[in-house]
Amino acid sequence: MSYCLNPICPNPENVAYIQRCQSCGSRLLLRDRYRVVEPLGQGGFGATFLANDEALPGEPSCVIKQLRPSATAPHVLQMARELFEREARTLGQIGNHPQVPRLLDYFEEQEQFYLVQEYISGATLQQEVKLKGILSETGVKQFLSEILPLLQYIHEQNVIHRDIKPANLIRRTQDARMVLIDFGAVKNQVSQAATNQFGQTALTAYAIGTPGFAPPEQMAMRPVYASDIYALGVTCIYLLTGKTPKDIDYNPTTGEMMWEQLVQVSDHLISVLRKMLDVSVRNRYQSAQEVLRALEIEPYLESLSKGLLIKSDIEVKERTYHRLEDSAILCSNPSVAATGLAQVAAAIRARRAKIAEGSGLEPGGMRQGSAIGKSTSLPNSNSNGSQTQHSKVGRKLDTQGLLTAYLKGRRDFALHDLNLLNLQGVDLSETNFHSAQLQKTNLQGANLYNSDFGRASLTKANLKDANLSKAYFNHADLEGADLRGADLTHAYLSNANLRGTNLCGANLSGAKISDEQLALAKTNWMTIRPNGKRGLL
Repeated sequence: MSYCLNPICPNPENVAYIQRCQSCGSRLLLRDRYRVVEPLGQGGFGATFLANDEALPGEPSCVIKQLRPSATAPHVLQMARELFEREARTLGQIGNHPQVPRLLDYFEEQEQFYLVQEYISGATLQQEVKLKGILSETGVKQFLSEILPLLQYIHEQNVIHRDIKPANLIRRTQDARMVLIDFGAVKNQVSQAATNQFGQTALTAYAIGTPGFAPPEQMAMRPVYASDIYALGVTCIYLLTGKTPKDIDYNPTTGEMMWEQLVQVSDHLISVLRKMLDVSVRNRYQSAQEVLRALEIEPYLESLSKGLLIKSDIEVKERTYHRLEDSAILCSNPSVAATGLAQVAAAIRARRAKIAEGSGLEPGGMRQGSAIGKSTSLPNSNSNGSQTQHSKVGRKLDTQGLLTAYLKGRRDFALHDLNLLNLQGVDLSETNFHSAQLQKTNLQGANLYNSDFGRASLTKANLKDANLSKAYFNHADLEGADLRGADLTHAYLSNANLRGTNLCGANLSGAKISDEQLALAKTNWMTIRPNGKRGLL
């Protein structure tokens, strides 16, 4: 089907591949490449559509957001325009994270404004709860362990989302990872438009967010990072009860949501949620990292393991252990030091092996005796703080197969075996290599801009002179890799293993990397450090 984007079209549905709408005569091919196939939803300032990009081989799917204010008053139009421009800037700024949709295009056509984003296939948390029922305490902790590091990353980019809720969280079908969508309400440090006589822009003159999920200070137009913590807490209450804020009573004196009698969880989780939902921003957790510390992993290890034993799908178990180990690694509670983390990870792996043994599976999830596939890639924190990778080999691709797939529009090679390939000088920008195997792969001079190498194994890979600007390397293993002269500007290298990595002459301006990581790598006077200065540490 071809769907017309004319807001006043009486019959926007058309047959596929025609050039103009049969009802209003509007052109159906947006910017001579995007063909809308169906509407996805509409809010106060824009409508969202599923489209195909006919300019690329395979006509991959994408999402188009069209500026469509519900009112036509000049101040409303100005606010909608500001929101769209801000969303475009924000997605361009943080879209290199694998749990945020990538911004693909942004333009104006015939006095209409459009954002083109990566299409995330999957169900929202709201849809999941309606279909499968509420989550247990175990499920909520798993959810928090996955979403809090993402929230921490967003806040580190000076961005407040302002509309966290179950409908804006999608579990991606391809890898079951949680993706945060709809950045149309974000607040960040981008310069505002000129203020009016009352000192407000059209944007700040209105409270932005979803009533019930937005805390009092946000509804009073003074959002802070802790405002997202509150919205995340309300989302947890929804996951535990299936009730939206409008279905829950409030204390008329304090304004607090009266939720505690509706949930059956531990006192520890209640205390964490209570602080996330404190109506006083001063008494609330101020950062995602504080919530991670407060949650702790050790008190819940046994209950998490027992909860997983009743699940039939071994891959679901594997992903859950993966997230739990992530949480342990990210948790910075002093009581969970390096030795404690190693013990937690060891207990997880032992429990996983026990589950696999009882299921007739190898620890990686393959049937014993199977020659297809190996164990899942899981970072293991050892006693000296370095990370090693247990290899997971998914589908094996040769050099020509990878390049052919990329030229046809494919950008997802997560979990693939790409070891020893010769990819020197190729263009593989904005590609998902999450948890892929790239050991000793030759990527010298390759364009890998804005690509995702989270948890990938790149040991002894040749990345000399590669373009890795805005690349994502969270928990990647780069031990012994050659990155001499590589462009790593604004790359995200937190938690990456850089032991023995050659960064001589590399440009790390604006990169997210610690001094401890750099101390493990090889640098020289030509290395440009994150602060933009050249020289040794």
